[in-house]
Amino acid sequence: MAVFELLRREPDVRTFRAGETVFAEGDAGDCMFAVIDGEVAIQKNGIVLERVGVGGIFGEMALIDQSPRSATAVAAIDCSIAAVGQKRFTFLVQQTPYFALEIMHVLAERLRRNSAS
Repeated sequence: MAVFELLRREPDVRTFRAGETVFAEGDAGDCMFAVIDGEVAIQKNGIVLERVGVGGIFGEMALIDQSPRSATAVAAIDCSIAAVGQKRFTFLVQQTPYFALEIMHVLAERLRRNSAS
């Protein structure tokens, strides 16, 4: 995936131990994340909605609509994730069409999955 190759080179890489919170529901969303290594669980009301593994992205909705986080992200296992801030996100959307398309693909897939349940 070209988008993952692009994001895994981001300079802001953060590590989390299993069980550590990446962000909590209601937090301000100042960046999105790409999983470089490990796995992150996306939870709402204590229920795991999705597990995001290597190459997956999460936290993008807060950058798109500037709303607080709609779920909590917790490291399911030890992981490394690349953080992409608002300014970099906007640049990537404007300058890299496949990045914007991949974000739309992820959002559409999540919407379809959640609509089916």
